[in-house]
Amino acid sequence: MNRTTLDALTAFPDQLEAHYAAIPDGFTHWAPPSWEGVPSEALTALEQVCHVRDIEIEGYHVRFHRTLNEDHPTLVSIDTDALVRERAYDTADAAAALAAFRAARARTVALIAGLAPGQFDRTAVFEGYGPLTLRSLVHYLCSHDQQHLAGLQWLLGKIDASRAAVRH
Repeated sequence: MNRTTLDALTAFPDQLEAHYAAIPDGFTHWAPPSWEGVPSEALTALEQVCHVRDIEIEGYHVRFHRTLNEDHPTLVSIDTDALVRERAYDTADAAAALAAFRAARARTVALIAGLAPGQFDRTAVFEGYGPLTLRSLVHYLCSHDQQHLAGLQWLLGKIDASRAAVRH
């Protein structure tokens, strides 16, 4: 796997934690009046953290395992909205979610770093993405990370805009 992608995956837990910490007090559950233009799923800051944790564990860990151990499996997408409701993301403990994510990501990075070059060529079909290799899946995970950093930055912009509107 290329070093740039592996380094980005390794750095992401710190980046996620820092971006979440940048959310002002009282705004971790805040939602804008419109989600138009959001670069990630339409999730509050706390929901973003919970989503990233659950997708890492129940999405990507399962997808990597199946791609490595099954012949050309079909990998399912996860219904984010259902998880938000079922797991009551709005009542989650952010510190616990971030810690669980950090541990899960460490397992992900260890798995990827330990793979033989040929294992990255194993194939699957990912619902909504189509045919891919394990290497593709690693890139999609990295892309997913970046979408959620962008989503948190987008929320920060919306929060600031909402505060400015109140002042004027």
